[in-house]
Amino acid sequence: RLVSSMVGKDRIIFATKEDHETPSSAELVADDPDDPYEEQGLILPNGDINWNCPCLGGMASGPCGEQFKSAFSCFHYSTEEIKGSDCVDQFRAMQECMQKYPDLYPQEDENDEKSSKDLEAASMEASAAKEEKGSS
Repeated sequence: RLVSSMVGKDRIIFATKEDHETPSSAELVADDPDDPYEEQGLILPNGDINWNCPCLGGMASGPCGEQFKSAFSCFHYSTEEIKGSDCVDQFRAMQECMQKYPDLYPQEDENDEKSSKDLEAASMEASAAKEEKGSS
């Protein structure tokens, strides 16, 4: 009795008055913990990054998705004492990509240079800390 049609990627379903009056026979099925597409948070049980997590706000897709994934993966798997200090190049590439699409990735501050300067300052601090540690 349900009429279903596809419009783009969406499925539109029309229900009749009788459909609404009939008790539902739908069964609730427990979530499959092995389904990587279920919302399991940012990190999957096996330690991988869940790129489908809504918490990423779509950053993993879009024109800078690959740069985001590269930078985020590097940070996630970083074993440096200052976590992510080995990922400056990936973050810089992501930042440069995002600056090409200001409508999609609005800058926090009026001053576009601020975030990349902060990133550079953090990387300088990280390398200075490394050198200090190595010289003792």
